[in-house]
Amino acid sequence: MRSLSTFSLFESLDPDLDKRFTARCQLSSVGPNELVVDFEDESDDLFLIISGSVRVILRISTGREVILGEFSDGEFFGELSAIDGETRSANVTAMVNTKLMRMPRTLFLEILHDVPAVALDLMQSMSHLIRDQNKRLAEHTFLAAKYRLYSELLRLSRPRKGHEDQRSITPPPIQQSLAERIGCRREVVSREIAKLERENIVERTRGALILSDVRTLNARLSEGWNAGAN
Repeated sequence: MRSLSTFSLFESLDPDLDKRFTARCQLSSVGPNELVVDFEDESDDLFLIISGSVRVILRISTGREVILGEFSDGEFFGELSAIDGETRSANVTAMVNTKLMRMPRTLFLEILHDVPAVALDLMQSMSHLIRDQNKRLAEHTFLAAKYRLYSELLRLSRPRKGHEDQRSITPPPIQQSLAERIGCRREVVSREIAKLERENIVERTRGALILSDVRTLNARLSEGWNAGAN
């Protein structure tokens, strides 16, 4: 079994504690599109991703979905229920074949109590998550859908090697997925990306969506924030 200290959250564990705590965890595997935890589940374990990836989704009563985030190798999820014992606040589904290490809530709380460095790392991780969610909440409150799309494209992109002023998203995002991320209809995303392509701001290739004119995209996003503030 992979040791806990190989995960960034638990890298401060000394060898003896690492071995003892790892032995109390369980391994599991899930396939693509398989549900890991469901909304309002009463389970309270912490999950660590050995390999693969999962998507966190919030489904509202109208049937619409909002993608809250995605996690992959070395990351973790389920910490809220593992901390407070409440039911799950979202749905988590595997995107590909995924191997997980499952930590019981009792063990997780024991580690947080006995190893302050792990508790501090958890607080820092949750602070980052809260800041990100606050930013997304502000975007949904103040920005029209097209500006939320600009922001999400920039957030998903990475610097494009060999092209200093460009960024890319690899693999290219599915339009329905983008719509679920920003809380709008797929048609809105399709129409806006087509417009950006005509204006040579983005370019679709076989393996990526290229943000060819990042400066203009940032400028338009700033215009959206200014409009939302008025």
